[in-house]
Amino acid sequence: MATYLATVQIGRYRTTRLRGAVVPVTLHHPADLAAAAKTDFGQVPEMLALFSDRFGPYPFAAYGVVVTDDELEIPLEAHGLAVFGRNHVDGEHGTDRLIAHELAHQWFGNSVTVTRWQDIWLHEGFACYAEWLWSEHHGGDTADTLAAQYRQGLLDQPEDLVVGDPGAKDMFDDGVYKRGALALHAVRRTFGDDAFTAGLRSITERHRHGSVTVPDVLSAFAGAAGRSVADVRAVTGPWIDEASVPALPAPRVD
Repeated sequence: MATYLATVQIGRYRTTRLRGAVVPVTLHHPADLAAAAKTDFGQVPEMLALFSDRFGPYPFAAYGVVVTDDELEIPLEAHGLAVFGRNHVDGEHGTDRLIAHELAHQWFGNSVTVTRWQDIWLHEGFACYAEWLWSEHHGGDTADTLAAQYRQGLLDQPEDLVVGDPGAKDMFDDGVYKRGALALHAVRRTFGDDAFTAGLRSITERHRHGSVTVPDVLSAFAGAAGRSVADVRAVTGPWIDEASVPALPAPRVD
């Protein structure tokens, strides 16, 4: 276990087990949020199935969610667990994006963990992209639509962040999340869905319960696409190693 993923949650919780998942899923929540929590987190089994298909087998024996009785600024991932505040539960699926994001961290961040903090986009960019995968799977906006939307958002902000080494102050800047996800979408568009998914699964298999570097990730995508690492770096580099906002590549036509 990566040490920063340790947590202890103590409170007066009710416990609900969600059925139909590939591993046991346990939901702990305040008693007055029972119905809303069951509604909001009821899609976790379907999310687990989707991400297991795209990323490879779920890497732990079980998954848990704690909804605290406090309000939290953001949810947080822990080892085999995610922690949400009561303000993240509305019974209307208002935080599906965050639920998908924290679940995806079990693969990218918790099982496969960065060797250097400056490569944190390998956690947050991947988890952000999982939000887009869930959206298009579940009938929401496609990854293409979301990529275009968030790219435009970056153009409306100062272009002064280099995601590949953001510094301690900006390590969790929203640009790290969105530019990391856009780098992955650029890989998907350039090399196609099959190579993209094969690359993701290769990363989680090769580096399961271990550390990973950017060259490791580029190598996995290169192998899956039958291309060189330099070819993949040419796609990701403008998003990760430069501050300006590049154009997205045209979708691959097979």
